[in-house]
Amino acid sequence: MSSSQGDGGGPSHAPPKGNTRDVFDNPIQSSATCCTPEAQVSPALDEVSPSSTSSFEMLDMESVPPPYQEVQPHWFFCRRVDDSTSWHPFSREDSDKLENASNMVRDKEEDVVVAVEGERYDVRVRERKLYAVYWDQAPAEVRRCTWFYKGDKDTRFLPYSEEFSKSLEEAYMIAVTLDEWKRKLDFPTGETVILHNPKLIMHYQPIGMQDEWVSSPSEQTRPRTVKRGVENISVEIPEGEPEKVDHLVFMVHGIGPACDLRFRSIIQCVNDFRSVSLSLLASHYKRSQQDGHVGRVEFLPVNWHSALHGDATGVDEDIQRITLPSISRLRHFTNDTLLDLFFYNSPTYCQTIVDTVASEINRLHALFKQRHPEFDGAVSVVGHSLGSLILFDLLTNQRNGSKAREGVPSGEPSSLNSDTLEQTLAKLGLQQYLGTLRAENVDMESLALCQDSDLRDLGIPLGPRKKILNYIKKKWLREDCKTAAGLLTLESVPPHVSSDGNQSSGLPEQQPLFHREPSITSAVDYEYFDVGIGQSNGGIAKGQVSIDYPQLAFYPQTFFAFGSPIGMFLTVRGLKRIDPNYSFPTCKSFYNVYHPYDPVAYRIEPMIVSDVDLEPMLIPHHKGRKRMHLELKDSLTRMSMDLKNNVLGSLRTAWQSFTRLPAAALPPVEEGETTNDTTPQDDQAAGVYSEAECSGSAEQPEQPEVEMGMLNGGRRIDYVLQEKPIESFNEYLFAIQSHLCYWESEDTALLLLKEIYDKLGVAFEQPQQ
Repeated sequence: MSSSQGDGGGPSHAPPKGNTRDVFDNPIQSSATCCTPEAQVSPALDEVSPSSTSSFEMLDMESVPPPYQEVQPHWFFCRRVDDSTSWHPFSREDSDKLENASNMVRDKEEDVVVAVEGERYDVRVRERKLYAVYWDQAPAEVRRCTWFYKGDKDTRFLPYSEEFSKSLEEAYMIAVTLDEWKRKLDFPTGETVILHNPKLIMHYQPIGMQDEWVSSPSEQTRPRTVKRGVENISVEIPEGEPEKVDHLVFMVHGIGPACDLRFRSIIQCVNDFRSVSLSLLASHYKRSQQDGHVGRVEFLPVNWHSALHGDATGVDEDIQRITLPSISRLRHFTNDTLLDLFFYNSPTYCQTIVDTVASEINRLHALFKQRHPEFDGAVSVVGHSLGSLILFDLLTNQRNGSKAREGVPSGEPSSLNSDTLEQTLAKLGLQQYLGTLRAENVDMESLALCQDSDLRDLGIPLGPRKKILNYIKKKWLREDCKTAAGLLTLESVPPHVSSDGNQSSGLPEQQPLFHREPSITSAVDYEYFDVGIGQSNGGIAKGQVSIDYPQLAFYPQTFFAFGSPIGMFLTVRGLKRIDPNYSFPTCKSFYNVYHPYDPVAYRIEPMIVSDVDLEPMLIPHHKGRKRMHLELKDSLTRMSMDLKNNVLGSLRTAWQSFTRLPAAALPPVEEGETTNDTTPQDDQAAGVYSEAECSGSAEQPEQPEVEMGMLNGGRRIDYVLQEKPIESFNEYLFAIQSHLCYWESEDTALLLLKEIYDKLGVAFEQPQQ
């Protein structure tokens, strides 16, 4: 223990000694350990100073201290990740709501629930617990924080328990009121807190409570720094989220339980994406937010991996029994991640995956509408990797029209209704089950929606069940074939002109031309897809598993695919191209977003327009320009091409080629003009390569206008991100990271926001750099 002069000029005192473990090393345990013992306040000490005073700030005590003011609390929550815990502050808005609710709880017996974090979490104030609303997550501790501490090994200040803080506040109030400092608080645990002055308060621990591996006595006796009030510690209070929700987005993950290189879950990755979008809204839609035209976009994660690998399926146990014991970690990774691709191509587990995704989306949608009854915005879906393929197949098999959503396709009545239930059972020789079905109010329409489990629950034996299901299946297939054949004939027939002069095609309005009656039994209904293999079974793709696709409770506005293998899977399924007239039945916009080095991503546009070689659309940088290394690369390419073709006759003009703006930023050349007709002023301007001139262009050179089809309403589909400078050095080194980069990509998030708010008529604002 080093000796030094204290504030009163005397030698410093060593802290109390004991053999108990430091309960404050774990912020979770401190609340339980420090909530009952009462601290004993000793009189003012004339000869007390902290250990090693050279490491602490010594303030001038001659200044008159301000009068006592009650400390302003701020509410924190504890986040546990693996074996580590950390405390994070709520926004000021949420903290104020919790404080007001806490004051109400004192006068009530029942608990008060406060919605926080954009209403994604609920806090039970009396219980001091934080509960997730939309997903499964262990409850987290919540604390009303007023006093904080920081040890030598701590990177940030941690909050004391509420009871311990109360003891410190009482001692502080006495010291300020009486203007008596160097007060000593002794706790039954052997800990000691000394209030030297308003700005210097130290917490000493018994030696036995510290880390056992610390051998130096000077290290063992080093106290903690104590601070009062959140305003006196270095902590970033997050901004509160706008209450108004303009748009809802569901995000479906890909293979495996982890979504990035840090092995974080879909919940954590979506939280990051939401934070990025809030930051971009504040910077790129600042004026609209201030005017109240823009609120926020809510992103909710959709988790299907846990349902597939849960106890209900038992697939993990089955796989584990046949897994070899060698290279166990690699085999565990394969079983838990890569096998999801094979599971999706299995009829049994594909049905489980699709049912989980659809039911989870519908559940989240209903719960969101319940908590936000005023919400009247649209809904979009995002799929990453395999999740995008799941959504693609799901959206392909949706039915538009109210009748179709209830089980009867829109348009002309289904042939299943041509026979009554009694007639159908008579054909199958199953008249004895007519009473059983009628007792449950089952008609032909509801019978078509029954599955094997439903009929089994009614007490119908296996044989009759198979007859009924086979009959329904064949009826649907025949109806699909008739519809597809009829519509194939309609394709080449011009619209019919009625007697009143109005054109009509004989099809319901806003109904896809061939996608009138999707097949229940097909994994993907490709009636619009020219597979070129002479299929005659209603357009069912070759090699597809036969499952029943559930219907979503809403019509998605836009489908975004991140790092998607959709194009590869469609090709492997035997599809040669996608008909330009095809669009999803219930979703009219589709964007295929990918990183140029993503090894899992494939393009979609070449399957629609195969006779034109189109470059993908380059996603602008969120700061409003191309990345510098890409601009330099383009400039060098232009200069080398100009020199190679001998278009420019001198080094001066070659340099102008190097420094001129990208082609998309140049004004169009009028007919009859040439690029050499420039004035001296133009030559001088061409030599100045200003940042302002370049910042306005992240577009690509003009490309020929091509009809891109209706999958995205005639607009471009493939959008590529700009790689970072460090990634361009070795694309193989960053391949895996490129597939997982979308969750934290500002450029990707901004593309979503622009698509969403463009349809709401809200102008995009490029911030000044």
